[in-house]
Amino acid sequence: MNVVFSQTKWTGLKGPSTVKILPSQGANDPELYGAIMADSTARVEITAQNPRRVISMAVTAPTSATPGRPTLWSSTIDALAVGRTFDVTTKGIAYLDDRSLSGHRLFLVSAGNIRSFDATDDHLQRSELESVEDPAQAWNALAVGAMTQLATIDPNESGFAGYRPVAALGELSPFSRTSVLFNKTWPVKPDVVLEGGNVAHSPNNKMTDTPASLQILTTRTGSHPGRQLTTSRATSAATAQAANLAASIWSKYPSLWPETVRGLLVHSARWTDKMLEHFEPASRTERGTLLRRYGYGVPTLERCLYSAANASTLIIENTIHPFKNGSLREMCLHSLPWPIDVLADLGATQVQMRITLSYFIEPSPTRIGPEQRSRYASHGLRFEVNQSTEKKEDFLHRINLAAREEEGFRGTSNASADHWYLGPRARNSGSLHSDVWTDTAASLATMPYVAIYPIGGWWKELKIRDKSDIGARYSLLVSLETPAEEVDLWTPVTQQLGITIKT
Repeated sequence: MNVVFSQTKWTGLKGPSTVKILPSQGANDPELYGAIMADSTARVEITAQNPRRVISMAVTAPTSATPGRPTLWSSTIDALAVGRTFDVTTKGIAYLDDRSLSGHRLFLVSAGNIRSFDATDDHLQRSELESVEDPAQAWNALAVGAMTQLATIDPNESGFAGYRPVAALGELSPFSRTSVLFNKTWPVKPDVVLEGGNVAHSPNNKMTDTPASLQILTTRTGSHPGRQLTTSRATSAATAQAANLAASIWSKYPSLWPETVRGLLVHSARWTDKMLEHFEPASRTERGTLLRRYGYGVPTLERCLYSAANASTLIIENTIHPFKNGSLREMCLHSLPWPIDVLADLGATQVQMRITLSYFIEPSPTRIGPEQRSRYASHGLRFEVNQSTEKKEDFLHRINLAAREEEGFRGTSNASADHWYLGPRARNSGSLHSDVWTDTAASLATMPYVAIYPIGGWWKELKIRDKSDIGARYSLLVSLETPAEEVDLWTPVTQQLGITIKT
């Protein structure tokens, strides 16, 4: 088990950090989107080599007839994220190198925008019918949607007397798209949401507009004497904020893997009070739909970087070898260093354990957009915890049985489902999984294990191309949080791990 948190400072980028992918006139050939993406990534990396680069893109294209299905563009991002060198063709991607565990990249992609509005629309229903755009369905990318805390129009703003904001405070932005129409085997997108501004209805409900007070203030590009500021909005603005969070994490903790930075953004995300108004009365099936609307919520830098006294987060970066000769080969068992005495003393106090598993899959090189998950992703991973009355040997036996089912959605015992807020059916899609287990402190004190196990993919089906011997990286984030601020979980965890606390 490797606990990673380095205090080394990151000096930042040198050289060009932006690439223009849109032509000055006309449009790019859609069949070249993947090649343009690969070339653009290479141009920046050749000019300014740095292993800790956040690649942010806010350019999207309309989705295919099957929302969520991989495309050549999204598959290119998946291959780039996992560090492969390849040639892009209209039939797929031809790998040119042997797989390695280095060179992984972090991509952030906007979910795409709703570009026109009807004042009679229910904006939440409209967003659910407008799917995330290509290439934001990429498994390995962090897709960023938009929410808004801007729900008050400045009364001094000229021309908007009587206008009303469309979205309530803390609600999904009217600009944002969702993955509600995706096949449930495709990833949850967006992964997170950040401020994207709001839209306003006219007094007679015949028009919609974008008052400046409902948009995001930012700096203006170019030379505009006396006009250094302008406004920004929608998922492009939200993606820029997410990229800033990711860069800030890497600046403080430069030894973290890209998978871990992506995982931290999701692990730190929380639904707003307005979003929770939809989640709390919902069934677990309905929560799965809401997850595809809001993602995992709104991340903050404070939660990404720091653990409060009443909340402790453990980060584990590890490598697993999923298959051998077409059979499941390995699972990883992690012992959690929880302060058992502290938890036992809390007794019936409700405690939340949040688990996030982040890893990169290798996209199929020969079939872009297959209908079956196992024919696109090289492998899948799942997590499970032992139950409070379950012995270690019984837990390992249960996980072995679950792993052999290989379908993922059936890979978790129903006996534990009631404690998970989302449950395996909602969370077990894509390559980023997160959920919250709520139980008494006394019960959690008897649950010291988290297992990571593989499920099938094209590595398993195509034995001759299986790269399991090299291994597949994953990042596991586990945190405990108590409602009582006076309860100190952080100090006993650090003492148990032998971490020196700098003052």
